[in-house]
Amino acid sequence: MDPTGGCPHAANARLLERGSVVPVVLPGEVRGMAVLGHEALKEFLAHPDVAKDARYFAALRAGEIPDGWPLKTFATVQGMTTADGDDHRRLRALMGRAFTARRVEELRPSVAELTGRLLDGLEAAADGDGVADLRTHFALPLPMGVICELLGVDEVHHDRLHALSSQIVATDIGPAEAMAANREMGEILSAVAAARAADPGDDLTSAMIAAREEDGDRFSPHELIGTLMLTVIAGHETTMNLITNAVRALCAHRDQLDLVLSGGATWSDVVEETLRWDSPVSYFPFRYPTRDLTLDGTLIPRGTPVLAGYSAAGRDPRAHGPDAAAFDLTRTGPRHLSLGHGPHYCLGTPLARLEATTALEQLFTRFPALDLAVPEPELPRVRSFVGNSVRRLPVRLRS
Repeated sequence: MDPTGGCPHAANARLLERGSVVPVVLPGEVRGMAVLGHEALKEFLAHPDVAKDARYFAALRAGEIPDGWPLKTFATVQGMTTADGDDHRRLRALMGRAFTARRVEELRPSVAELTGRLLDGLEAAADGDGVADLRTHFALPLPMGVICELLGVDEVHHDRLHALSSQIVATDIGPAEAMAANREMGEILSAVAAARAADPGDDLTSAMIAAREEDGDRFSPHELIGTLMLTVIAGHETTMNLITNAVRALCAHRDQLDLVLSGGATWSDVVEETLRWDSPVSYFPFRYPTRDLTLDGTLIPRGTPVLAGYSAAGRDPRAHGPDAAAFDLTRTGPRHLSLGHGPHYCLGTPLARLEATTALEQLFTRFPALDLAVPEPELPRVRSFVGNSVRRLPVRLRS
C-alpha cells in the first residue's frame, strides 16, 4: 500500500483484475490482505468469524507491531469500531441514542443555518477572481461544527482537533508524530470530558458520562475517551471527504449537475452515487479472521489484518457493470457498501446524509455556475490510503 495515498482508482482496477481478495504490504512491512470485490466485501463485513478486537491481530499479539506504527490507533483505540459481540452492542446502544432518525431530523434547522453562514464565509473568503478553497471554508467546518456541537466540544478546539485527526488518519506519518498526535488528542478530549462532568449539558458527552454512572450500561474511562476520539474523527473526516468528492464529481460532470438542477435527479442521488463512485474512505483498517477463512477462493489466514476496500468495491464491474467507472445519477443496481454492512454499519449515516444533501443543495442553489479553479489532476491528494479525497479544493464561485 502506498503510504502517501494518491488517487486509488487506477490501482484498484489493477488489483480487482487479480481477484476480490488480495495480499498487501502495510507500512513497516506488515503483511495483510485487502477485500475489494463488492460481493466478497459484503460477505466479509458480516461474516461471523471475522472480528474487530485487536486481540485477534496475530502480529500485534506477538509483539511485532511497534509503538508509533501509523495504523496502530485503528487497531487499539477502545470503542465501537474495535469491539465485538456484547461489548459492541452495549457501546452501540449507548451511542445510538444520539443518532436516531428522529434526533437527526431535529438537527435539520441548525444544519441548514450553519450551512448558510458558512456559504457567506466562503463568499467572503474569495479572492479578486472569485476563487476560494471550498474544503477549508465549507466542507470541513460544516461536519466539524455539527459533530462538536453534538459532543459539547467548544469551538476553540475545532481547528486543533481537525489537525490531529488528519495526522491520525495519515498513513505516511512517522512514529514520533503519530504518538504525539494521539497523546494530544486524548488530552484535549479528556479535558472536554472533565468539563462536561463538572458542568453537564444537553450534549452527547454529558449523556455518555451519565450513562457510565447508571447500573448496567457503562463506559470505562478508556472507552469514553476512545469513543469521543472515534466520533470526532469519523464524524467529520468522512463527511468532509464526501462533500468535497461530490463537488468535484459534479464539476467534472456538468450534465449530471444540470440533471439535478432541472429536477431530473435529487441531491440524495448525488450523495449515494458519490459514495459509490468516489468513496470518502478508500481502505479502512482492520478486521481479523478468527479462523483460517476462505473468501471467494482465497485463503485469509487467522489473525491477518484485513483492509476493507470501499473505493474499489464501489467500482467493481462485476457488481456495478462495465460502466462502473462512470458517474451516473440514474444508475440502478446493487447498493454501495461505503457506509459499511453488517453489525458495524455506520451509526452516523443519517447525519452524514443530512449534512451532505443540505450542503450540496445550498451550495449549488447559490452558486449554480461554481467550477474548479484548477484542473483536477493538480489537486493535492490526502496523504493516506485510508481517506480518499483532496487536501484543497479551489473553486471559482461564479463564471
